[in-house]
Amino acid sequence: KHASVFDLPARLPHAAGYLIATEVGVLKKLTDEVKRPYVVVLGGAKVSDKLAVIDELLGKADRILIGGGMAYTFLKALGHEVGISLLQTDQLEKVTEYMERAKKTGVELVLPVDVLVSTDFPDLKGKTPADFETVDADKIPSDKEGLDIGPRTRELYAAKIADAETVFWNGPVGVFEHPDYAHGTKAVAQALVDSSAFTVVGGGDSAAAVRTLGFDENAFGHISTGGGASLEYLEGKTLPGLAALEG
Repeated sequence: KHASVFDLPARLPHAAGYLIATEVGVLKKLTDEVKRPYVVVLGGAKVSDKLAVIDELLGKADRILIGGGMAYTFLKALGHEVGISLLQTDQLEKVTEYMERAKKTGVELVLPVDVLVSTDFPDLKGKTPADFETVDADKIPSDKEGLDIGPRTRELYAAKIADAETVFWNGPVGVFEHPDYAHGTKAVAQALVDSSAFTVVGGGDSAAAVRTLGFDENAFGHISTGGGASLEYLEGKTLPGLAALEG
């Protein structure tokens, strides 16, 4: 409840600008006015950043596709070796609970079936060629780190997006800043472009990825500028700035 967004509207005439009005209209299409099938693609480094939105979307989405660093906590929860991949051991119990809930509620929770792995994190400045191999997601070597979804997963995710009517994507599914690990994120972006669905790209990293990878922003239904606030809206939270405008 910052003074600039909450207290001032209580004391002065106020209205939403066009950008906020557009953003809220889009978010309503992802919450209250959803056309189905509704597919959500979640990536990024930490599963803890997405726990609340997964919790909320398990009651709303038809499919949730998981990628990025957060996927390895899900794979570990299934009992798979994840090597030196990003892992949040403190979230294993919660992730297991979500997978069980998805089964009970009929939400299709889709995890990578193959990944690109390496013993070294890539050089993101010089972008020298990376030394990697593609392995099944349940056969990650103990001394290697998963850095992108593999070719079979790219095809799988594209197929899961193809028949959607609504798609929300938040978080890259690999280390897209390096060309050798950008193929997964590029495949997800291309699947959104090829889809006839209403497509929303949310989050700073996802927006940066589509621009970095050369996609036309107009090829997507909407590229969110709301960042973390948009995720909180999808989590069902009340945003003080919007509450002040409605008051």
